[in-house]
Amino acid sequence: MRVNRMSRARKGAAVGLSVAALAAGATTGAGPANAQPRNAAAAAAECSANYRIEQKLTGGTTWRMCWRYDGKAGLVLENISYQPKGETKPIKVLNSARLGQIHVPYDDGSVEYDDLTGFGFAQGLMNLAPGECPGGTIKTVKVPEAWQDPNVKGLCTTTRARGHAYRMQGDTANKVYQAQSKDLLVYTVNQVGWYEYMTEWRFQDDGTVTMNVGATGSLSFDDYDAGDGRGWPIGKGNAAKATSHSHNVFWRLDFGLDGSSKNRIEQYDSAVTAPAAGDQASKIKTTRTKITKELAGDAKAYRWWRMVSATGKNKDGHARSYEIVPGATTKYPGRSFTKHDMYFTEYNKCEKFATNNPGCANTHPKNVDKWVGGQNLTHPIVWMNVGFHHIARDEDQQPMPVHWQGFSIVPRDVTAMNPLTPSELAWQNGHWRPRS
Repeated sequence: MRVNRMSRARKGAAVGLSVAALAAGATTGAGPANAQPRNAAAAAAECSANYRIEQKLTGGTTWRMCWRYDGKAGLVLENISYQPKGETKPIKVLNSARLGQIHVPYDDGSVEYDDLTGFGFAQGLMNLAPGECPGGTIKTVKVPEAWQDPNVKGLCTTTRARGHAYRMQGDTANKVYQAQSKDLLVYTVNQVGWYEYMTEWRFQDDGTVTMNVGATGSLSFDDYDAGDGRGWPIGKGNAAKATSHSHNVFWRLDFGLDGSSKNRIEQYDSAVTAPAAGDQASKIKTTRTKITKELAGDAKAYRWWRMVSATGKNKDGHARSYEIVPGATTKYPGRSFTKHDMYFTEYNKCEKFATNNPGCANTHPKNVDKWVGGQNLTHPIVWMNVGFHHIARDEDQQPMPVHWQGFSIVPRDVTAMNPLTPSELAWQNGHWRPRS
């Protein structure tokens, strides 16, 4: 990402902090993503009003979830459900979703950091001004083992325009079907040295969830010392060279589709063959592999995964699922735990962070790649790794533009049709011929 450390020594000692849930939180400001009133209809989220987020978007979709603040992971979202129009009750999607680690090694081999478990990421929660949460609500978070005032106005919930949800012009060209969409946006900003990490969760009205981490802040002038060919000149001439480094961000997702943790994972791969005699194009055959044991997975062309509900089906009788859509990444080859794009592991209460994992017995491996040990997957946990190699540029100063990295989960057969389908087109499910 487009930032460096306070210095490679970090100008401060790393601290070990216990994991703790936050205590009571208050809200300030007003906006569309306020906590649900206590007398509102029953929701999938099971938490008090202070920790509840509920938002009905313009397309008729309602997202519900609980939030808490962890002493190492920062913001944790739990009991996340999605209820598009036409569904009589919320559809559970995730038991929990949070960051799993931010691993930052430097190109010259001098240092590497695990920002969540080794450098006080959670304690660096920043206060947000009202202008940073336009039209929304800023919630007050009580930070566990805070270094200063533990009460931080640091959690924004708001909505933001996304543009077209769809556009379709009928064959007769006498009507255009189109809709504009808004997303529910939930985010925090956490400072680590010179970095300011924006942890963003976007919930769309079509059921898509996008997880992003953006880095901004400032270049560290103490790191303008890369004279070994591994840095980039900043400022006039070649006197100051910023040290290059990587950002390997892990997320941890615990799916609970339709209220069950016993989901199954499927991998799809497509093989392309050259056109045969008489064919106008290549042929593509797609095969499904059921992933029944723990896996270290790698994204490649014509490969994708989905998490399939063990209990729920849509109105067409198809199993509900969520497809995992990796974002752009640069895999860091210097560590075994960053050599794969994702890991599917069996749930283990002590396995909380992808690297430098605390809280387990001394004999338990500390990194996610060592947890892939052949166990059967009955309660699968998804660990997504998205990397970025940051070679600084003049434009990174001052302040630094936000650089984003992340991924999405997209509904596949959660509903029988597009959840935003206009009522006059609802009859077309599975049909293409116009009605007479």
